Amino acid sequence: MTVEVVPPDKAAAKAAAKERKQREAAARKEIMAPVAGVLSLASLIYAVASVCAVVPFLLIVSACRELLHSPVDTGKVWRLLLIAVLVLVARAILQAAVLTWTHTVDAGYQLILRRLLAEKLTRVPLGWFGVRTSSEVKKYLHDDVDALHYLVAHARLDFVGGVTIPLVTLVYLFTVDWRLALVLLVPLVIYALCMRVMMDEAGRERVLAYNLSEQRTREATVEFVDGIQVVRAFGRAGKAHTDFQDAVEHQTESLRRFKEPYIRVQSLSDAALSPVFVLLLVVLAGLGCVGAGWIEPLDVLPFLLVGLGLGSSLMGLGYAGQALRTAGDAALRLHELVQTPELPSGAPESETAAARVEADAPAGQVRFEDVTFGYRAGHDVLRGVDLELAPGTITALVGPSGSGKSTLAKLLPRFYDVNAGRITIGGRDIRDFPTAELYKTVGFVFQDVRLIRGSIRENLQLARPDADDAALERAARAAQIHERIVALPRGYDSEIGVDATLSGGEAQRLSIARTLLADTPVLVLDEATAFADPESEAAVQDALAALVAGRTVLVIAHRLHTITGVDRILVLENGVLAEQGDHESLLAADGLYRRLWDINEAALDVVLEGTR
Repeated sequence: MTVEVVPPDKAAAKAAAKERKQREAAARKEIMAPVAGVLSLASLIYAVASVCAVVPFLLIVSACRELLHSPVDTGKVWRLLLIAVLVLVARAILQAAVLTWTHTVDAGYQLILRRLLAEKLTRVPLGWFGVRTSSEVKKYLHDDVDALHYLVAHARLDFVGGVTIPLVTLVYLFTVDWRLALVLLVPLVIYALCMRVMMDEAGRERVLAYNLSEQRTREATVEFVDGIQVVRAFGRAGKAHTDFQDAVEHQTESLRRFKEPYIRVQSLSDAALSPVFVLLLVVLAGLGCVGAGWIEPLDVLPFLLVGLGLGSSLMGLGYAGQALRTAGDAALRLHELVQTPELPSGAPESETAAARVEADAPAGQVRFEDVTFGYRAGHDVLRGVDLELAPGTITALVGPSGSGKSTLAKLLPRFYDVNAGRITIGGRDIRDFPTAELYKTVGFVFQDVRLIRGSIRENLQLARPDADDAALERAARAAQIHERIVALPRGYDSEIGVDATLSGGEAQRLSIARTLLADTPVLVLDEATAFADPESEAAVQDALAALVAGRTVLVIAHRLHTITGVDRILVLENGVLAEQGDHESLLAADGLYRRLWDINEAALDVVLEGTR
């Protein structure tokens, strides 16, 4: 007795492939659960339609047998042909009805699924979006849901048809002669072996490699088009073109590796099921059986008429294999999205929440109490942060790149939950705030500006849908964007991307106006003036300073000269609060802030020297 020893890497690959298949099957089952009952009934009707596809050929065989009798019963022949036509009509009606039904179910299911996914995305932490691009989110809601179309509208029907038609055909042919029927199994066996090769894990890896190369080409194309002016200005157009060409050539090579094995195997499988090959098998086997006296020549007729179409439905399954695999991958991604942990939301009047509110804490007071946070276990970005932001003050947060400034800012509007410690607003833990209440309490403007497709007015009214024209104008003037808006063709009704293309600074100021319109007691501004032009930066700072009365404002900035007038400056270093105080006291302390200030001043001197 010999035992096959499987190399560890190969065994691990097999185990990973098996686990993926199990996860994909479970994901498909769960995602398809809402329509499973409807599809089962549709499959049953389609099975009847598939039987109706075979019956006319059997009736035609009977008619041909009758024509070879002497004398010929023409009445019986006409009846058989009439029944065959009626069965074909019934089959067409059933097939059309079932396909229309499954497509209607698919359309409704896609609508429901997109709504459910959209609702799910309103409950995941906002930080989930920070590590994903808009195109990735769009892929979930659009591309992956579209990919399920084959699973809902076609997959079960194609499977039922691909199994029922050959099965009914073979059962009938075995009743005619089992020897010739066994011969017809040869092309089916060849086809099954070919399909096993085409659907193996190596094929899946080739598909994945091709998809990655396709993504790389898209990115290279965007970079090439967006950066063509810059690279040409510096005489580096050749490099940009080379990067794009390399990406295209890599995709071409990936496509070749993906298609070549399939082409050979699929050619063999198609040839095995082709009518010419099946006809050759039937004729040769039939001649042998007739010559041996096993069957009558007339018994070969059913195999010639019915057997030739044996593989047509199976070929459809083969060509749909890629669509099935794509749909399976999409179902797995959507299932993982559905399983994404949601941000727990507190109850507005819960006893637990009320018990944790500090009675003496003023409204709008923000406190970080021994806060520790990391994106991954064992890798803390913030450690033991204790700080307090008083109402009606501006607090600036500075520090070297990677010190945790943006992470700290995102914890306040609860993009993520802290790993240890707590954050309170007005003495109440932010985890006890319902989501809607929290975002009416904390407003934020980050470096990455998000504007919806629509008018200026619609973008502003996201913060307050009932805001009138006067309120919109006040917020826009405060953010120094009003004059730019009224200069547009339709003013506040101008559509972004149609009537106007906003620069980075203009989009940022529009985002600031939207946040100010929300009138939240707490504001978080992460590099809020990063894209503001020099002419409007000072005005925006003055506007923000005039609007902080009664609010708690946290400003994060790299350009230290913009925050010298704030009430308090916090200095972060490696996730720890290293210094705090006002501008003058921190300079006098001659610590990290002083070093950052000297670097900032040196950079400004270089810029001023270059403009002279």
